[in-house]
Amino acid sequence: MNAPVKTETLPQWRLDDLYAGRTDPRIEADLARAKQANDDLVALKGRFLAARSDPKSLGERLDHGIALYETATNGLWSVGAYASLAASTARDDPAWSKFEADLRTRSSQIAAESLFFTLEINQLEDVEIEAALKAHKPAARWRPWIRRVRLSRPHELSAELERMLVDRGPAVANWSRLSDETLARLSAKVGRDTLTLPELLNRLSSPDAAQRKAAANALAKALADRTPTLALCLNTLAFEKQVEDRWRNYPDPAAARHLANEVDADAVAALEAAVVESYASVSHRYYRLKAKVMGRTALDHWDRNAPLDTAQPRTYAWDQAKALVLESFSALAPKFADTAQVFFNQPWIDAQPRPGKQSGAYSHPVTAERHPYVFMNYMGERRDVLTLAHELGHAVHQTLCQPLGTLLADTPLTLAETASIFGEGLVFEKLLANATPEEKRGLLAGKIEDALNTVVRQIAFHRFETRFHAARLAGELSPDEIGGLWLEVMGESLGPAIRLNKGYEHYWAYVSHFVHAPFYVYAYAFGDLLVRALMEKRREDPEGFAPLYEALLAAGGTKTYVEALAPFGLNPREKAFWAAGMKQIERLVDEFEALVSPQQTRAQ
Repeated sequence: MNAPVKTETLPQWRLDDLYAGRTDPRIEADLARAKQANDDLVALKGRFLAARSDPKSLGERLDHGIALYETATNGLWSVGAYASLAASTARDDPAWSKFEADLRTRSSQIAAESLFFTLEINQLEDVEIEAALKAHKPAARWRPWIRRVRLSRPHELSAELERMLVDRGPAVANWSRLSDETLARLSAKVGRDTLTLPELLNRLSSPDAAQRKAAANALAKALADRTPTLALCLNTLAFEKQVEDRWRNYPDPAAARHLANEVDADAVAALEAAVVESYASVSHRYYRLKAKVMGRTALDHWDRNAPLDTAQPRTYAWDQAKALVLESFSALAPKFADTAQVFFNQPWIDAQPRPGKQSGAYSHPVTAERHPYVFMNYMGERRDVLTLAHELGHAVHQTLCQPLGTLLADTPLTLAETASIFGEGLVFEKLLANATPEEKRGLLAGKIEDALNTVVRQIAFHRFETRFHAARLAGELSPDEIGGLWLEVMGESLGPAIRLNKGYEHYWAYVSHFVHAPFYVYAYAFGDLLVRALMEKRREDPEGFAPLYEALLAAGGTKTYVEALAPFGLNPREKAFWAAGMKQIERLVDEFEALVSPQQTRAQ
C-alpha cells in the first residue's frame, strides 16, 4: 500500500488522432480549411451593417457568418491545441517550442483578417440584433455568444488597432514561453536526487521533515537563480497589459478578466472580503492547531502541507486512483462515470512525470469536434488522486457541452471550475468513507489544507496580483520588490503560526498563472465556494440534484453564473453566499480541533 508508484508504467497520451507529428499533412489541411472559412467570412465584410434595416436578412447573415467563424475557430484551435499539448511534454526540445510559436503566428495572421466581424456586430444596436434573431429563428441559438461578444463593446478599439494587437500577439506570447521554458529546465540537487520542479513541490509534502526542508531550500535557491529572468517576464507582460488596458479604458487590471468571466466586479470583491475576513478563524487557527499537534509553536513554510504522521503516507497505484474516481463519479450519476471511463480506455491522459514535461495539471478541450486531453504529473499521493478527479471533472464537463459546438461550449472560468472541484469533493467523500479511524484525522487535515490552498491561498494570489499590478504602474519592480509583496500578502493569509523562512520570497516565481492568465486565480476560490453550496443542495436531494447538475454542465457558456445557479435557488451576488462557504470550512476546522484536542502532541 505504501510502495512508491512506478511512474514509468503510468499512461502517456497519444496525439495521433489529432495529428501524427509536426509534418502531418492534416495540419496544413486544417489550416487551409480554417483560412477558407475565414476568407468566406471576410467576403461578407460590410454586409452585416448594410442589412441592419432588414431583420430577416440580417438574421440570415449573422447565422451564416457565425457558422463560418466557428469553422475557422475549429481549424485554428485544433492545430493550436496540438502544438500546445505536444510542447507541454517537451519543454526541453527547441523544435517543439519553435513549432508552437510558428503555428501561433500563422493562426493569428489568419484570424486577424476577420477581426471586422465582431466589430461590425458591436456596431449594431441591441434592438436591431434582437429583431434579426426573431426574424430568422435558426440564428437565435447564437444569442449567448453574441451576448458575450457585446460585453466588450465599450472597450473595443479601431479596426486598425485591433489588428495591430493581434499581429503582435505571438511576439508578446514569447515572454510566457520564456517563463515556461525557464521553469521546465529547473532542477535541483537534493541529497543524491536531482529533482524537477514538480518533484520538488511534491517533496514539500514528505513525512520526513529533513526532506521537506532540503527540498524547500533547494527550490528557493533554484528559483533565486532564475528570478531575474522570471521577473523580467512578469514585468514585461504586466506592462503590455497596462498599455492595452489603458487604450481599452478598463477601470482596473482585473476588469478584463471579470468581463471574460461574465462576473460582476462587486461579486469578486464580496468573495475576496468574505475570505479575508475569515483568515483568523480559518487559516490562522488551523495552522496554529497543526503546529500544536506537531509539537511546535510555529511551523516553517515547508511544513504547511506536511502530513501529521511521520509514517510514509499512503500511496495509490494508478488503478486504485482510477477506481476511486469512477466509483465516486458513479455515485453522482452513472453518466459521469461512463464519460470519465472513456478517458482511461483511450490514450487521452498523460500522467507520467518525466524530464522536459512542465509542471501542473489541466484538461484541454481542443474543440467541440475533438475530445479533451488530460495532463498531470501523477506521483501516487492523495493529492494526486484528487488532481486526477479534478481534471477528469473538467473533461466530463467539456464532453457534456460538446453538442453545443465550440463557440457555445466555451465556458467562463467562474463556471469552468465547477465540475472539477465537484469531482474532487466526490472523491474525498469516498476516501473518508473508506478510512480507518486513525486515517480520518489525516484526511480531515488534508481536506482543510486543500480548502485553504484552493480558497485562501488563491485569494492571497489574487491580492498579490492586485498589488503587483498597482505597483507596476509606477515602473518596473525588481525581484526583491516582487518578493517583498509576496511575503506581505502570504503572511497576511497564513498567519503567525507559519514562518516565512529565508528563500520563500522567491516562491511567487513558479506560479505560472501570473504570467499566462492574469487574475485567473480567483476563479478557483469562486468555484470551490460555489461547489460547497451545490454539494449542500445534493445532500438535501440527491436524486433531484443530478439532472439539474448535468443540465448546468451541458449548458456550457450559454448561461451566466447567475442564470446557471438559479435552478438551485442560489444567489452568488450576495456576500452572505460566500461567507456561508467559508463557514463550512470553519466547521471543518472545528471538527479537526475536536479530534486533536485530546491527542498527544509530538516533537519534530
